[in-house]
Formats: sequence, structure tokens, C-alpha cells
Amino acid sequence: MPNIKDAKIAILATDGFEESELTEPLAKLREAGATVHVVSPNSGEITSWDKDHWGKKVPVDKQLSEVRTADYDGLVLPGGQINPDKLRADPKVVSFVREFFNSKKPLAAICHAPWLLIEADVVRGRDVTSYKSIRTDVVNAGGNWRDEEVVCHEALITSRNPDDLPAFISKIIEEVEEGRHPDRKVA
Repeated sequence: MPNIKDAKIAILATDGFEESELTEPLAKLREAGATVHVVSPNSGEITSWDKDHWGKKVPVDKQLSEVRTADYDGLVLPGGQINPDKLRADPKVVSFVREFFNSKKPLAAICHAPWLLIEADVVRGRDVTSYKSIRTDVVNAGGNWRDEEVVCHEALITSRNPDDLPAFISKIIEEVEEGRHPDRKVA
């Protein structure tokens, strides 16, 4: 069984991510001992959205073009409305998310980030949650939407909003330590 201290985790985001949904998993996963990289299509820094205004800048550790699915034991997708909407329009991002899902390793999405899962066509037939305003999007994509703080279906981890971060982060650690889920059907 893998240990979180030996894990490498990617957090994939761009400008407009919900601040707490990136910074809290980043801090808590690093505190647990994981190596965590902020990955983005662009280099430099990305800027958060903090409730109703632009927030903190976060350094990008790796550009998406520099990484492969094999480099990581888990993938985290923070929400916010702007971030996942921008990312789902990028075919390279969508391909990476689908490839990561098909690797059968833990994939976690919170708030509006399930838009990326929908675009990658990985929610069909799976139990997921999301921010309430995109519930219909999840259902229309074939997902079984649940109103719960964290929903995990074969290492596909989803949560609704920043209030769910403690449960979301705990579930990421648990699933990374379980490793690959060979029973998960690929998309």
C-alpha cells in the first residue's frame, strides 16, 4: 500500500481558481508529506478568485506540456467558475484529465471542477457531486449526482464547495494511499 509521504500529486489549475480550493489542498497534502506540483497550461503564476475579487497569486511548478500522467499518483482539480471553464476549452487539458482518469489513479474535483470531468466524458454512470448550480450539467452528462460533502466512486473523488475541503482532502489522502483502482472502468 503506498504512503502519502511517497506520493506525487498534481493540482491542475489556471487563473480564476477558487483560492481555498487550491491553497488548502496544496498546504494540507504537503503537510502530510506528499510532493505536490501546481500544474498549469501557462508558466509563471496563476491568480485566484477569492469569493468576489481577484486574490492571491500562486507559482506554477510545472507547465502541462512538461508533465505526464505517469509522473503523478493523484490529480486534484480546484473549482471556481472561471478556472474550470477556461480549462475545459483546452483540448490538451481535457485529454490529460481523461488520460489520468483512465490510469485508474485517484482523481479529485471540487465545486465547478466537475465541468472538466464532464468535458473529459468520465462521469457517465458514476456517483459524483459538485457545486449545486452545475448539478443539471452532471446529470445530463450521465452522472449520478449526490448532495454529500464528499462522494468517491472508484477513486473519482468529488466535493461540493469550500466548506467540504476537510473531507475532500482526507479522502484524497486515503485514496492515494490505496493506490490504483484496477476495477475502475475507463472512459
